[in-house]
Amino acid sequence: MQHAIFQSFINNAIAVLQESTDMLGLAIAGSWITHETDSFSDLDLVLVSTTKISDNPEQMKAVANQLGTVLSAFTGEHVGETRLLICLYNNPLLHVDIKFLTLDEFHHRIENPVVVWERDHQLTNIIQETQAVWPYPDYQWIEDRFWVWIHYATLKIGRGELLEAFDFLGFIRMMVLGPLLHIKNGNQPRGVRKVETKLALEDFAELRKTVVPMTKTDLVAALWKSIKLYEDLQNHLFDANITLKEDAAQEVKVYLYKVEKM
Repeated sequence: MQHAIFQSFINNAIAVLQESTDMLGLAIAGSWITHETDSFSDLDLVLVSTTKISDNPEQMKAVANQLGTVLSAFTGEHVGETRLLICLYNNPLLHVDIKFLTLDEFHHRIENPVVVWERDHQLTNIIQETQAVWPYPDYQWIEDRFWVWIHYATLKIGRGELLEAFDFLGFIRMMVLGPLLHIKNGNQPRGVRKVETKLALEDFAELRKTVVPMTKTDLVAALWKSIKLYEDLQNHLFDANITLKEDAAQEVKVYLYKVEKM
């Protein structure tokens, strides 16, 4: 049923876009590529035009409004992508992300979307001639930050800011543990998305141990678990080119132990 709703929206979008000579093509990314859309999916569109639209949010919204009834729309600064317009449509109620690209920008992709409409095979030719590159985390970047982040969470627990520490554990799962576990399991590092089904059962069980009630005892235990899981992932994924912050690790562990005993 949801696929039919999506297809109806796409068909309407194609009919609208092909009326403008500035529009060059429409493609669909995300779960559409792997045929994993379901009733809870959003729709990830890639809209390619001759004119650069993404530097004008009002123009982006004007195009989005042509495709259906927009309840709300905003650009994607919070996810580091200003070329993205995040839309909530009505009749039917749909979450639709529209990425506005020029033909030159389409050369640089993290995945190959499904082209549903184009002029003169321009998108298809680019896909055939260039390679999509999914961004993988920089292990050194993570190692340089991990122990500072654990120390920060420990400070919050020590001060009694338990909700802050609780939220920060979610950040560590999103930025460190989730991506590294995905890589260990041969998946694209998409934070904690679909970890329930994409990780080996034992790996998901270990990650699940970092999700705890909001008490000092439980949060400290979750930090220790996060440390153990991270160090196991270090051993599994990191090579000799990664400089481990061993002194930082030791001092942070000592401090966490002190806070645990307070």
